[in-house]
Amino acid sequence: MANRIRGEVEAVLDGQRHVLCLTLGALAELEAAFGAEDLSALAARFGAGRLAARDAIRIIGAGLRGAGADIDDDAVAAMRAEGGAAGFARIVAHLLTATFGEAA
Repeated sequence: MANRIRGEVEAVLDGQRHVLCLTLGALAELEAAFGAEDLSALAARFGAGRLAARDAIRIIGAGLRGAGADIDDDAVAAMRAEGGAAGFARIVAHLLTATFGEAA
C-alpha cells in the first residue's frame, strides 16, 4: 500500500497494482533525462502543464524504479493503464503532486 506521506502513489498498470515513488535517485534520473540543472528547474518543467508521451514513460518508469521495481522504460512504454493516455496522465499528475506538492 502506498504511503502518501513518503510521496508514494498507487497505480494499476497492465492490471497489476504498483507503488511509485520519486526518490532522490529517481529525481536525479529525471534531471539527467530532461536536461534540468536542479530540482527547481525540474519542478518548473513539470509545472508548465505540457506532457509528452515520452515524458510520461520516463516519469512513470522513474517512479516504479524509485519504489524498487526492476523495470526499464521500454517495458513501461508497452504497459497499459485504465483510461488509456488520460489514465497515464492521471498517474503522472498524482506522482508529481505527491513529490512536489500542488504547484507541480
